[in-house]
Amino acid sequence: MSNEVGGAERLEAARPAPFLETRDLSKRYDHVVALEAVDATVREGEVVAVVGDNGAGKSTFISMLSGLNQPDAGEILIDGQQVTLDSPSAAHRVGIATVFQDLALINELDVAANLFLGQERRRLGMLADRRRMLDESSALISRLRVGLPSVRALASELSGGQRQAVAVARAVLRGSRLLLMDEPTAALGIRESRRVLNLIRELREEGHAVIVISHNIADVFELADRAMVFRLGRKVADLSIRETTRDHVVGLIVGADDQAGAHA
Repeated sequence: MSNEVGGAERLEAARPAPFLETRDLSKRYDHVVALEAVDATVREGEVVAVVGDNGAGKSTFISMLSGLNQPDAGEILIDGQQVTLDSPSAAHRVGIATVFQDLALINELDVAANLFLGQERRRLGMLADRRRMLDESSALISRLRVGLPSVRALASELSGGQRQAVAVARAVLRGSRLLLMDEPTAALGIRESRRVLNLIRELREEGHAVIVISHNIADVFELADRAMVFRLGRKVADLSIRETTRDHVVGLIVGADDQAGAHA
């Protein structure tokens, strides 16, 4: 187990400084250890998958990066500087955005209005500049290669994959450098899942960092640069996708190595 993490850490040390780093990140709920001493790094321009069984600590880890929960111990660093993420707003201020599964779109508003919600462009200091918002929305959607009927389409008219794309585009518009995505292709059909995966690739090409929680190992191997494997609240491996196999990752998720040791 230590070799799995140690090799990745030696590789990390030889690369440029990460955008995000966690050191000994830990969280307990009464007597239950949800996360224990997790060290992790994420760089801009890479997609990192967080994988593990239910209860492995994945969601706890992401919730602390998003500002929804605070660690009991450990540090979070952005660009090498320690930060306190005590709210989603604090996370936003340092460039971290979370794309939740419910996507937080307002169905009665169109795409452009959802993109600029709370940050409307103004003219003369007061009036909303609708034309400017429509133009900027169209340019962003085109840049990210998102297939939408129109930026004037109501959110209620969009498919699941299109709603996901609007939520991601909103995070990009607000200057986010790291996007956290929890099961982004869950409940989507094959075509819609493909659109979301392509969008994540576009984010990487633009230099954004992306952390994806996923149970879909096929998606992980198609999309991610690295996979961090969590089990029982600990990060047990940090693997380059190019240097591992699906069977190896699945074995780590279910603890096959531990089981083999117990029977030896």
